[in-house]
Amino acid sequence: MARITERRKAIQLRRRGYTYSEIRRKLLLPKSTLSDWLRGFILTDSQLNNLRKHIKRNKYVAMEKTRRVKYEKRQNRLLEIYKNEKRKWLPLSEKELFLAGLFLYWGEGNKAKRHTVSINNTDPLVVKFALYWILKSLKVPKNKVRVFLHLYSDMNIKKELTFWKKQLSVKKNQFTKPYIKKTKKSDLDQKGFGHGTCGIQVNSTFLKEKILMSIKAIADYYDEKLTKI
Repeated sequence: MARITERRKAIQLRRRGYTYSEIRRKLLLPKSTLSDWLRGFILTDSQLNNLRKHIKRNKYVAMEKTRRVKYEKRQNRLLEIYKNEKRKWLPLSEKELFLAGLFLYWGEGNKAKRHTVSINNTDPLVVKFALYWILKSLKVPKNKVRVFLHLYSDMNIKKELTFWKKQLSVKKNQFTKPYIKKTKKSDLDQKGFGHGTCGIQVNSTFLKEKILMSIKAIADYYDEKLTKI
């Protein structure tokens, strides 16, 4: 809990225009920790101008400008990688899409319930891909999908329902009653996506068995391959 509070304070100070050095002195934190927490929080032009107006803080301007240049270079580099990978891999074939969904299910899907196919995650993009996979690869009609949410006691339940309804383009009657955790979202580290956990579910013994046996076939095949290396 102490580390979560420190991270929030560091982000608040950064948003107010404080430099890394100033935040380190105030919170007594290692530079490596701040670099991890504040990587995406770059000072704006107006914040840099405010630094220049204060002689005691003026020495930090060059450091912050260097940090911004490095950040922009990294963003440009990532954009080029993104474009190249997009050209290389997309669109996925039917077989590739099915395999991608299998591996997602292997890592994130429910394996315990015999008659239920379900995947849940906090990342809207993961949930949306899972839904696309269920609709396109498993050929499930959209109106057969059910959506369930795990939310926190201090969240606006109606607002979160609206958020996920819009993200997934599903009807309100496809949502089950949300599970509300007694803990508060404000007590947790805010590295997540801030909308709780969303799960999509389809009841089908046939599909569940097909998914699990497909995963097992892949696992067994490469288990055997590994022993021969």
